[in-house]
Amino acid sequence: MTRTIVIFAAGSRGDIQPCVALGRALAARGDRVRLVASARYAPLASASGLELAPLTVDPTEILTSDAGQELLAGGRNPVRFLTGFRRILGPVARRLLDECLDGSKDADLLLGPTLGLLPRHLGEHLDVPWALIHFQPSRPTAAFPHPFVPRSLGRAGNRASFAAVDQIAWQLSRPFLNPWRREALGLPPLPVRGPGRDDALVLACFSEHVVPRPADWPAHVHLTGYWTLDDPSFEPPDDLAAFLAAGPPPVYVGFGSMVPKDARLTDLTVRTALRVAGVRGIVQGDPATSDGDVLAVRDVPHTWLFPRMAAVVHHGGAGTTAAGLRAGVPSVVTPFFGDQPYWGERVAALGAGPAPVPFRTLTVPRLASAIRRATGDDAIRTRAADLGERLRAEDGVARAVTLLDRVLPR
Repeated sequence: MTRTIVIFAAGSRGDIQPCVALGRALAARGDRVRLVASARYAPLASASGLELAPLTVDPTEILTSDAGQELLAGGRNPVRFLTGFRRILGPVARRLLDECLDGSKDADLLLGPTLGLLPRHLGEHLDVPWALIHFQPSRPTAAFPHPFVPRSLGRAGNRASFAAVDQIAWQLSRPFLNPWRREALGLPPLPVRGPGRDDALVLACFSEHVVPRPADWPAHVHLTGYWTLDDPSFEPPDDLAAFLAAGPPPVYVGFGSMVPKDARLTDLTVRTALRVAGVRGIVQGDPATSDGDVLAVRDVPHTWLFPRMAAVVHHGGAGTTAAGLRAGVPSVVTPFFGDQPYWGERVAALGAGPAPVPFRTLTVPRLASAIRRATGDDAIRTRAADLGERLRAEDGVARAVTLLDRVLPR
């Protein structure tokens, strides 16, 4: 039986690629897989044999707007972070929800992130099974606080922090979710206190080697390992191949879809820090700005590039963090907001990189010092290499596919 599986992947490229990796594996087995994501990612979906139901909001345009820049400056404050998203998405929420409804037609199974519990609403409407994707720890535990919370609050406080973040998110989204449930889905509104917890399958697409599984997580929450989108056919352009061959492994610096307000100053800071640290660099940017010691590149698959680096400097998005750790090279995380500080702390706690350098505090001396430590500390290099080997031995996509077969047998 051919199943129609719909995966909601509203976000930046780091959120999309794991979903594409899973969708590609499902499609290879004969499933019809539809990705609901920004129209910007149509080529990525098509190359993996997936349909795309396009969303008309572009995450890159959002982050470069004034409201997006305020979001990037919000740091780890959950109220400021979620309120910022509400301010940005509120005016277009109904349109996006209706686009998601259109994209879910004929679905036999729905997958999507926790925020908004979109798979649950549409699963109830269509009377089909659904499951959640967790890109970061989102299930309450006493072992550690919610990733948006900067310090442990004790066992009871840690568990309460998850409930608090969930409640903030629900109260901010309830004004447009409940009318949509009633008017578009024909479902009763959910209570003011929130939808509550359930026992739906949760696919946490990260590794227990990075986030040890808490003992108090229920059995339906599964740490599958990372969902990696490899591109074995990639051939580097001549300038990149020549740069790599011309000297010792360089240090990569790139902040993904995080677009700083003063991009020129950030670029100058990065390039100066690389020179102060005494390393060659590959940076995300315009190739025309390359020089003898720093090569600027547009879009190179991290799975190909990162293993060839001496270290990688990035913003700490879940997808980029996974790529850096799997590559087995040290990581320097410069988080902007949201869960990025959490991933930077995990990298440091695992010994795979120095303490994170928050982007708002980024200076030439601080970045140069972190790069020197990442490339010069034998213990960090050894731990990063060992962790990378363990992560590459996992097959998170295969594990997720097996679990989904239990929800909806073929």
